[in-house]
Amino acid sequence: MTMQTSANSNKIRTNMYLNKSIKNQAQQIFKEYGISLSDAVNMFLRQSVYENGIPFQLKIPKDNIPNDETLNVIKDCENGIGLEEITFEDLQKN
Repeated sequence: MTMQTSANSNKIRTNMYLNKSIKNQAQQIFKEYGISLSDAVNMFLRQSVYENGIPFQLKIPKDNIPNDETLNVIKDCENGIGLEEITFEDLQKN
């Protein structure tokens, strides 16, 4: 009995559930770099081990967070400041 040694001897097959659209978009990006989805996942995992955590900063995009001006306007509206009464007919005139 002989054992085969290859570059794949340390690899295992695994299954993941992925968002189909995101997977397809990512594969197109990876294709531009000449790497497969499997290569990209392995790169992510190696970098996670190297950094002992997620290898990038997790944050909510700034455009989803109201800025100070918007927060002040919301607060004013809740307190009835700066509001004026307007009718549907007034809106139709403009």
